[in-house]
Amino acid sequence: MRTEDLLAAIATGLWRWDNAAGRVTLDSEAARLLGLPAAPAELTEAAVRSRFHPVDFAEINGIVQLALAEKTLAEARLRIVDARGRVRRIVRSRSRPRIVDGGFELVGTLQEVPEPQPGTSAAHTPITGDWRRSREAFLLDAGRGLAEARSTAEVLRVAAGLSMPGFMPDGLAVFGIEGDRLSVIGHHGHHGDDERPFVAMTLETDYPAAEVIRTGRAIYLPTPEEYSRRYPGTWPLAARFRRTSWAFLPLVNAGRTIGAWMAAFAQPVAFTPDERAVLTTVARMLAQALARAGMQEEQQELALALQRSMMPTVQPDIPGMTVAARYVPTGGGLAVGGDWYDMIPLPSGRIALVIGDVQGHDVRAAGLMGQLRIALRAYASEGHHPDAVLSRASRFLAGMNETELRGHGEDQRFATCLYIEVDPATGLLDIARAGHPDPAIRMSDGTVLVRPTAGGLPLGIVPDADYPTTRLVLEPGETMMVCTDGLIETGGHDLDTGRERLRGIIEAHRPDGDGESLERLADALVQAVHGPSSHHTTGPLADRREDDIAVLLLCREAAGCGVGTGGLFPPQPIRRTVLSVAQAEPERIAEARRQVRDVLHDWADPDQVDSAVLMVSEMVTNVLLHTDGEALLVAEITGERGARRIRVDVADSSDELPHRRCPGELASSGRGLMLLELLAGSWGVDPRGDGKSTWFELYEDAGDAADPVSPESGPAA
Repeated sequence: MRTEDLLAAIATGLWRWDNAAGRVTLDSEAARLLGLPAAPAELTEAAVRSRFHPVDFAEINGIVQLALAEKTLAEARLRIVDARGRVRRIVRSRSRPRIVDGGFELVGTLQEVPEPQPGTSAAHTPITGDWRRSREAFLLDAGRGLAEARSTAEVLRVAAGLSMPGFMPDGLAVFGIEGDRLSVIGHHGHHGDDERPFVAMTLETDYPAAEVIRTGRAIYLPTPEEYSRRYPGTWPLAARFRRTSWAFLPLVNAGRTIGAWMAAFAQPVAFTPDERAVLTTVARMLAQALARAGMQEEQQELALALQRSMMPTVQPDIPGMTVAARYVPTGGGLAVGGDWYDMIPLPSGRIALVIGDVQGHDVRAAGLMGQLRIALRAYASEGHHPDAVLSRASRFLAGMNETELRGHGEDQRFATCLYIEVDPATGLLDIARAGHPDPAIRMSDGTVLVRPTAGGLPLGIVPDADYPTTRLVLEPGETMMVCTDGLIETGGHDLDTGRERLRGIIEAHRPDGDGESLERLADALVQAVHGPSSHHTTGPLADRREDDIAVLLLCREAAGCGVGTGGLFPPQPIRRTVLSVAQAEPERIAEARRQVRDVLHDWADPDQVDSAVLMVSEMVTNVLLHTDGEALLVAEITGERGARRIRVDVADSSDELPHRRCPGELASSGRGLMLLELLAGSWGVDPRGDGKSTWFELYEDAGDAADPVSPESGPAA
């Protein structure tokens, strides 16, 4: 006999309640016990809740929280009611709860049990067992939820979702004080316009909430008759909500009444001492949470006003280019940090794009950010080159650390920064970097590459730091993204996995020529970190707002192309990457290998990709070993997919040409040209006026590749 048949024979059903998803799954017997057709079903939590007595369902949360805390079974006796609220049967639920992301999950049984006979002890036993244990679990859960709430809106949401043991209010309202009048901070279980008659009340009005605020004493009204007798003047306002019991409690913080909390019940409530104790405890926790949230919101408003006043409000018009920018504050602490971006018109007619991050998430960080931003604008407006702008900014922040922060006993702060001078006419980018993440480029064919740039220490660490400049070209149809680390590393990601999270979004971007698509891309990047979809990726939900975010996007319009469904693209997209490797930076050989592999990410033959990476490694290493200058790597892919060509040039400043050698079996060098001849489709060495260039080509359709071409013999490679 199947397990389902055996359980059905003893009137026992199986159910699964996914609180996080708000869904309940029932087998045939469980559905029958709930008064539904005897067939497997999946229902919303609200639909199942309507089948239980409201008092019993309200206690389930407390029982579950207690079982989770004690790692035991959650057991309850529950009344099943019909559409008119009449009890149809009583069932016993036995389930094993477990915590899931965003809630809990119950998997267990429902079994019908006989109704208790009048006069027996069972008739006087609470349906769900130990009320006091349920109350303790409820208060523990309520305290945790209210303590974690970060804003007034979150506090009110938590208060509205509390399931009190034994009695469940279906209407809540929180009143505040504005001068000599009541204010409605928030409400639940009412329509939007229901608050109007209560907003205009003075504190002298004959209304329970006003009296509670005046006297600081709670008021309990167990029946409509009691309400109308004590408050005849305002009873008509309450009568239209058709409630049967009310509790009004003072919200007291630090010995001062800051408002009142109303809990209204559709079911009669006697307000026993135990019930009053629960309501009083919740009111105290609610008052503390509201006071804490209000203080944080005031500080947030002040800090954000300071920061917004320092952020650029108008983006300069860049001919042939479009720009989009976003700033999103952190969700923790004061919800403000040191991230910023800026766009500065330069005396040369170029535009400077700046993005940076001052250490810290407080008002001090925001203040330093403002001062540093003003200093950078001043240095840039004087016409200094990018390296000089960052050197002066580092000296400025180091001076601030020495004179202001250390003098007041504060920790010193540093800042990362990326400064980009843009020539709109040519797409030329001169980049200076101070400890900041490198820019990412989306090429016209959709490929996304992180462009490594030379860099120096973060600003403020060393007064006279050097910041070398890297020159790149933003080709027509390409988009550059620069951002702070909050966009990359938020949610438990590191630099690599965070960039991979963003790669698909940037690759899916299609420029449309009017700037609107760039704005949509900026929104999509932020949503990837803070939006609902981010909750399915690495990292705890609490970390989604752990750091503030600044992001700048720059798109160079594709000249000579119309706007179509595919966007703006050159007729034959060219994929190119450029990288320099200095004598003092041999570790960048690994970066050169990674750049070539990224450029060939969709190449048809994986073996050719490995060959290209090996040849590039050999060519760049030879430059560092046999010359005294840097290696300049240029990799470019042309042609249609399936019949493309990649050409890789490695240039250096030496005039000496390589020649083949015949290395012995134990030789440690001399195999570079042999590798090129064996692996390349074609290769060669071209003399130049200021050095030479060693190159090779590979063809995606290897059958069409030309015979290998060799250079003339020359000095040893």
